[in-house]
Amino acid sequence: MLLTLSPKALSSSFTVHKSQNPRCKSPNSCRFQSSKSRFNPIFVKSEVQIERNLEFETGETFFRHESARGRDLGVLSATLYKRSNGSLRVLDAMCGCGIRSLRYLVEAEADFVMANDANDANRRVITDNLSKVERGTGDERRWVVTHMLANKAMIERYMVADFIDMIDIDSFGSDSSFLRDAFNALRLGGLLYLTSTDGYSSGGHRPYNSLAAYGAFIRPMPFGNEIGLRMLIGGAVREAALLGYHVTPLFSYYSYHGPVFRVMLRVHRGKLHEDRNYGFVTHCNLCGHSQTLRFDELGLMGCPCSDTKASSSLVVSGPMWLGPLHNASYVTEMLELAKEWGWVSEGTGMDLEKLLSIMIEESDPRLPPGYTKMDEMASRAKMNSPPLKKMMSALVKEGYAASRSHIIPNALKTDCPLSHFVRIAKDNLQS
Repeated sequence: MLLTLSPKALSSSFTVHKSQNPRCKSPNSCRFQSSKSRFNPIFVKSEVQIERNLEFETGETFFRHESARGRDLGVLSATLYKRSNGSLRVLDAMCGCGIRSLRYLVEAEADFVMANDANDANRRVITDNLSKVERGTGDERRWVVTHMLANKAMIERYMVADFIDMIDIDSFGSDSSFLRDAFNALRLGGLLYLTSTDGYSSGGHRPYNSLAAYGAFIRPMPFGNEIGLRMLIGGAVREAALLGYHVTPLFSYYSYHGPVFRVMLRVHRGKLHEDRNYGFVTHCNLCGHSQTLRFDELGLMGCPCSDTKASSSLVVSGPMWLGPLHNASYVTEMLELAKEWGWVSEGTGMDLEKLLSIMIEESDPRLPPGYTKMDEMASRAKMNSPPLKKMMSALVKEGYAASRSHIIPNALKTDCPLSHFVRIAKDNLQS
């Protein structure tokens, strides 16, 4: 179904509200404060855009076509929730032009969407985009547009006990200040879709920033982009524990543009069942060996390549999430739904099918954090790199778990120690 745009005039009764933060020149400027030093946001001129056959305008909001895949994943999850629970109420806490809100209304058939953006100058474009769906009145109201800081929007829902089924927070930088308010506003069993765009922290270049934002001291590691996802989940795990909740990741998604780290979490009452999923990751820059440690194992930290436990080549990051990045059965349902909708039948849809298929592979609980880049392994071993599929088959034949990584094409996730990995690779090149 193709929806067309019919621009409307801005109501004369609309009032511009001042920012609650005196350091911000506009209510929305704080969204970019933590990432100003990394990149300057590019605002798209107002013109008609199309995404999944939905027409919309971007106005002067920050918008990226490359983020469509993350929106696809959010809509698939929202739809599964609606089908499972019978109803769906969404808070799009930083809605921008409102395309996510529109997609939740049209594709996920949300019963109600609260489209919130701190910048009230975006009201016309958001309202016009959502007007493709009949607003309704009273208890039948399908959507509403608000202009508050994201935290205030969530606090208000909590204060009136109007709990939300799904909260989508498409934030910038490493701002995690909204986590506690999101947990309070979310219905038990609900979905929380989080974002980070702080590639510097995940890469270990701002360890004190990651410590302040997510409670994790991150050092440089060769699989920093996966660390970024685990850091984000770990921060949510810590905040949830303070409130008596535990969270489980349904899927985790990294995209190179930005970069963007997105995780979908389900929130439950009670403590985390397995504390082994929250701890530390070590990596030896000398031999390339990595391992995980729980808090009570920190005194045993070391590397097989060193005669002493203390080694200048060994770095440690954490605490963070150590468990699977995805729930295999849940992602399988997402894939089946994508096939049902024809999102994987042709064109760019094949990318979505491949992404979800790799996520299912990555869900194996035997796989530890991190991945091995084939060219990096070949450089260490001074050898040519064997084909990825051939290497995966050889690892499985040897009894190890192995999968591709959705984060980087030429890399493998495996529980095989690097020294054995190199031996298997050499054997396969000779055969």
